[in-house]
This record gives sequence, structure tokens and C-alpha cells, in this order.
Amino acid sequence: MCGITGWISFERELRAERDTLDAMTETMDCRGPDDRGVWANGPAALGHRRLAIIDLPGGRQPMSVEAGGRTVALVYSGETYNFTELKAELAARGHRFTTDSDTEVVLHGYLEWGEAVAERLNGMYAFAIWDERVQRLVMIRDRMGIKPFYYYETADGVLFGSEPKAILANPLARRSVSLDGLRELFTMVKTPGHAVWDGMKEVEPGTVVTVDRGGLRTHTYWTLETRPHEDDRATSIAHVRELLDDIVRRQLIADVPRCMLLSGGLDSSALTALAAQQLGEVGHQVRSFAVDFVGQTENFVADELRATPDTPYVHDVARTSGTVHQDIVLDAQALADPEVRAKVIRARDIPMGFGDMDASLYLLFKAIREHSTVALSGESADEVFGGYKQFFDEDARAADTFPWLVKFAEQFGDDSGLLRPDLTAALNVPAYVKDSYDTAVAGVQRLDGESDFEYRMRKICNLHLTRFVRILLDRKDRASMAVGLEVRVPFCDHRLVEYVYNAPWSVKSFDGREKSLLREAARDVLPQSVYDRVKSPYPSTQDPKYAIALQGHAKDLLAQPSHPVFDLVDREGLRRAAEVSGPQIHQASRRGLERTLDLAIWLDLYKPEVKLA
Repeated sequence: MCGITGWISFERELRAERDTLDAMTETMDCRGPDDRGVWANGPAALGHRRLAIIDLPGGRQPMSVEAGGRTVALVYSGETYNFTELKAELAARGHRFTTDSDTEVVLHGYLEWGEAVAERLNGMYAFAIWDERVQRLVMIRDRMGIKPFYYYETADGVLFGSEPKAILANPLARRSVSLDGLRELFTMVKTPGHAVWDGMKEVEPGTVVTVDRGGLRTHTYWTLETRPHEDDRATSIAHVRELLDDIVRRQLIADVPRCMLLSGGLDSSALTALAAQQLGEVGHQVRSFAVDFVGQTENFVADELRATPDTPYVHDVARTSGTVHQDIVLDAQALADPEVRAKVIRARDIPMGFGDMDASLYLLFKAIREHSTVALSGESADEVFGGYKQFFDEDARAADTFPWLVKFAEQFGDDSGLLRPDLTAALNVPAYVKDSYDTAVAGVQRLDGESDFEYRMRKICNLHLTRFVRILLDRKDRASMAVGLEVRVPFCDHRLVEYVYNAPWSVKSFDGREKSLLREAARDVLPQSVYDRVKSPYPSTQDPKYAIALQGHAKDLLAQPSHPVFDLVDREGLRRAAEVSGPQIHQASRRGLERTLDLAIWLDLYKPEVKLA
């Protein structure tokens, strides 16, 4: 998996900047606890921290080859699941390999096909290649944006890294955030390319960015395209199953212990069952892990989002598929721990979180890492197959905004009353969201003859796959890599995404339920309880002690009247939220407490210059 970073400076000799390169590289130590490496020559410097997954002794980086008397060097993060086939093709073309790693295959693929190597890769990846032959840096990110990748233009080149913290370790990068960055923090839209930090950008999914003395250029090699879907329902179901079997088989490949993230929902249960079936054929047993909270199952209270607790369904799947299962049970004290909150913020580099759901995800991954190095997740199935409530809600379908925002405040609480009134006015978040939405839907292609309703549903599906899913993929990557755990996301295989995206909504939801195609494709391996279960999101604790602990931390913050968080947050609003009483604090108050505490810790850790004008 790994963490990558680098620096291109056409006016410097970067071998003399080793201390700075080392500092940038070491920010990635959590992403790569197994090894480190740096390479520098002339205007280029590359750094790498390795999480060894495939070919443990042979995949060291930066990796380089000599071509025409010049060096081509690579730093790579991720996994290429079709590297065996590509290696055979390249060997037939005369390439010789000295390792069994997918990294070397990608490097030789670049020597053979140049930037077009990206079009041949099946996987999740972010990598940078310095080509001395043409004095050019090539940065490539996977199609769905599974692996993060950031860059920062300088006067004479560029800085890059898997995470902003690698770039911010270089003195050339400003630690500043303007109003536009704050707008991105207080919306749920994930503007493509936006990195919150001033001057910093993301390499967009499916994109190649090149840098040479002539400047920086971008090229899109993959985008979500509208195409006719000719298959009937039965053929569509069968093809989805065929793809899933192939995807799971590929993504189970690793030279380290693997496991499954199991929630008891349709998505993770289907993957777990298929993995158990495939590994069972060779006499192996699947390990599975689930998150739970002390007393949650016994005292569960149904709400609009979650009708049932996860644990009974998790155990049904574990029994049916014969997994070696473990529940990771967390208490309110651990979820509210300021040290855990700080680790989550440090992992994300920004205070854009999901409260206790971020803390529990981090703690879940930390516990799993004691047993496994690779985990397969059901993330993204809701975006691919249409699993969220907003896909079926008439108000969300009709709204001229991102459909997940229509009832977001009602379901999760909102930030109203959190920020100072003058800052709220300056941000004008509604206008920002409208502009982002208009830009997003303008690029959705309509199929010839597509009905108004089908086109509307196509736009909703597109928005989830090009905006919403990237928020969740980034969250998953940062929380897992903060503890050195590689999480793979089979439902983001681009073949599956392309196929299901173009299936009409009438096929995606042929029985009137969410994720009909997936449910039927996996019907034979699922317990009946899971087949019948209604979608339930990632769990959130219902323990009142969690909110009470947040109030205590908020009161500690209020006792520091000069804290810079009060340049952003309304002090009296925080005071009111800290004093709400009752057996369970209202969701909106709890969200406000979480967001404020996140902001305070971010300001303490990063000390950014926040420009409010």
C-alpha cells in the first residue's frame, strides 16, 4: 500500500535537500511501517514508506531502472490486481523482471506504454514517475480515487504526496486555509481537485498530471461514460455475479494475513460469503471483524436510518460462511477520548469528519491490524447499486441539489448555530453548494431516448459516484492507513462501476428495493436474514455517556477563552450545546460538539493561518 512523496525543483540540486526530503517522507510512516527509502538526483527527489503486501523482500522503493543511459524512478502506492497478466505480456515483449512485485510491473509498463499504462491497470493506485530521459514527472491516480494523491505547485516545480501532511512538511508550502477551503469543510460535496489547503490540489481520479520545465498539464484517461445497456434483467444479474467472483478472487491475493470487514449488511456480507467460498476451495478459512458498542444490541432504539442493530446479522453471516469472527466492542469513553480524536484529525489533515463514526472506524482498524494487514470492505456498493434512502425519496429525487443533502440535517444534525454569524454570512454555503451542483450535473451525459425519469436517476447515480463516494473513500483510506492496514474496496472495480452505472434504474431496482442487482447476484450465498434486511448505515453509538463526555470536553474548551477556535465558532452556541440535559442529547447538539472539538484540535495540531476575508 504505502505512502509516497516527492519534490521536483528545476532550479535546485535536490541531493542537497535531504533533510527536507526525509521530513516529508517520515510524515508517511503510518502508511508504511515496514520500510523507508529516498532517491534524489538533480531536480528530482522521491520518498517512500512501505507497507509490504506482495513480494515482501523484493518490492522496495523508490524503484528505478536504467533506460538509454538515464534513470526512470518510481514511487507507488496501492495494488494492481491484474499485474500477473501484465507481467506476462511485458515479458513476451522482452522485459526482464527481478522481483515478484506489482510495483516493478507498473514501472516496466510505463517503459513500454508511457502514460497510457494507466489505461491497462486494474486496481487502486497513486504513483509518480520521474523520467530523466525527458526531465518530466508523471503523476497518475486510479479511476475512482481510492488512493489519495495531492500536489502543490511551486515557482520552479511541484511538491506531491499521498497526504497533505507530506507536502506541508516542506517549507515552500503555506499552511493556510481561505474561505473557499472552509466552504469545502462545511459542505458534503467533495469538489473534484479541491484539497482545502491554499495552493494544494488533488490529482483527480482517472487523471494523469505531468510536470516539466514547460509547466504542469493534466490529462483525463477515464471518466464515467453513458453507454447503452443491452442486457436483460437475468443477464445483468448473471454478469454482476461473474464480475464479483473475479474481483474478489483478484483482491484476495496477498502475501500477508487478510480479513473481511463485516457489518451484517448486504454489501459486506456478499463479499464475505464469496471470499469464504473461494478460500474454502483451497482449504482456507476467512477471518472477519465487526464493530459494536457496549450495550448497543441489547438497548438498541430504531430510528429513521437504522431499523436494526448489526450484530445479529453479522453473526448469521459468520455462521453461514464459517468465518473466524471477532467483534470489536467499543465503549463511550474510548470513542470520546481526545487522544483518539487527535489521531483521527491527524490522519485526515482536516477537521471534516463523522464524529463517533470516525473514532470507531479508527479504533476498529487499529484492533484489526493486530491480526491482519489486508482487509476487504463493502464500501461503495450503495453508490454503485443505489442503496441509500435518497435514491427512493421523492423530495431528494426532485431537488436541484445533491440528493444526500436534502435530509442530511434532519438525519445527522447540521452546523447551524455552530459558526459565528459573520463567518456564516461570509461563507454563503448555499451558493457554494448550488454552484458545485450545477457544475456536477452539467457533465452528465444523457442516453438517446432516455426518459426524463431514467435521466434523473442517472444524474443521481452519477453524483454519488463522482462526489459522495470520494468523501467515504478518503475517510476509509486515512483511517486504515493511519494504523498501517490496507483496505481494499471490490465494489470500486471500474468494470463493475461502468456496467452497473449504465444499467437502467428499472433494472437496478426491479423489485422496488435498494441494490436489487447485488441482492440477486449474491442470493445463493447469503443467509435469508441478510437477504431480507433493509439498508442500515455504518453504526453510531446510542450511549448517552458519549454525548455527556463531549459536553465535558466542550466545557474544558470554553474555559480557554483565547483559543483560536472561537475565531470560527460561536461561543454562546457552544455553551448552550454543552449544557443541554436529558438522557440523550439532541443529534444536532451532539454534531455541533463534535465539529467544534475537531476544529479545536486541528487548530492546535496544524496551526494554520485561517484567512477569513
